[in-house]
Amino acid sequence: MASPDPRLITSMASAVAAAPDDPVLRLHLGELLLDSGDSQAAIPHLATALRQDPGSEPAQELMARALSSGPRPAPAAASGPSGSQPSPEAAPAPPPPSTARTPTDPPPAPPAEGRDRHGASQDDGAPLRPDDYEFTSSRVTLADVAGMQAVKDRLEAAFLAPMRNAELRRAFGKSLRGGLLLYGPPGCGKTFLARGVAGEMGADFLTVSLADVLDRYIGNSERNIQSLFQRAREYSPCVVFLDELDAIGGRRNKVGPYLRNVVTQLLTELDSVAEDNEGVFLLAATNHPWDIDPALRRPGRLDRMLFVPPPDEPARAAILASGLRDRPAEGLNVTTLARRTEGLSGADLSHLCESAAERALLDSSRLGRVRPIDMSDFEHALAEVRASTGDWFEGARAAVAFANKDGSYQELAEYLRGRGGFRR
Repeated sequence: MASPDPRLITSMASAVAAAPDDPVLRLHLGELLLDSGDSQAAIPHLATALRQDPGSEPAQELMARALSSGPRPAPAAASGPSGSQPSPEAAPAPPPPSTARTPTDPPPAPPAEGRDRHGASQDDGAPLRPDDYEFTSSRVTLADVAGMQAVKDRLEAAFLAPMRNAELRRAFGKSLRGGLLLYGPPGCGKTFLARGVAGEMGADFLTVSLADVLDRYIGNSERNIQSLFQRAREYSPCVVFLDELDAIGGRRNKVGPYLRNVVTQLLTELDSVAEDNEGVFLLAATNHPWDIDPALRRPGRLDRMLFVPPPDEPARAAILASGLRDRPAEGLNVTTLARRTEGLSGADLSHLCESAAERALLDSSRLGRVRPIDMSDFEHALAEVRASTGDWFEGARAAVAFANKDGSYQELAEYLRGRGGFRR
């Protein structure tokens, strides 16, 4: 098969950058990269496509193909004979294990190919080591999360209060383990809330997504999960945040064998008998909780769920004020704007500010002077920006109708009944 034209790959990459939520474009780009021999570059795009649609057979087939492909050979040295391959000894060695608890500055990064975000080389087929996972201290607390008081109150009651009071834990035999699943429409602050929880607990924090554990070599993805939990036990007490859990922990009857083994290993680590998970708190976030393997939500695992809705009015006002900070503006009332933007996600509100600022910038360019952002700019932006949460809520209504027999989605059901009107 002829290798695709590099210009076609570049054009497709630009299209994906312009429409990052389009799984069809992602799949097309991933396939082009695979056909060009660059499976390493294809994997993140295919992982994103699987996150968007875990049951996609084309995505599963392409991912299996990517994972079964060997890494693309590195170019030969200029001084070597034409067509020669570098010796195995020439491959960059992985960095030495870190003995310090506090993460240190990373070493100079080698070429991006064959590396994960933690800086560990995987060209030799080795899985990640425990010290490739770097925990950080979260300086964010729930006080930094504007508005969302109902969500914060539920977090306090369901998760934080029992963990803070050692005497009450002992009295009621409460273990310092288990997890909480945050779910809701995209762009509504689930990751920020997770950091706030870590900050409230004074615990170290690590964010993990599918791209951080997935490996092309058979068995390495499972060993990466094992290394992750080994590192977490060393850092206890700590918070491990699994972002986009539906990609890492999708229903095993709907995913391919590679991802099925990852889910099984994740369950094994959560139920570990040989290892103690005391003090390892698991937080996870997903836009599609109904696509998660039911076994992950059994007692002792992610046994608590919390619905994170679009930002409420105080939160919207804070997001709008943040989006206008350090920008010339006059005659704006963020409280009034907040009242008019019900149903918009945090990402939508940021886009609204960007659209208003762009209009003022273009007008300033035409006038030859700075013209501050005013209400006319927001009027135009409000006419163009629609809530990205609309499609999510339509899907959620159908899911709740069939998946809420045990009351798992009661918070969402009550939200849909009480505040079903949202901008489309």
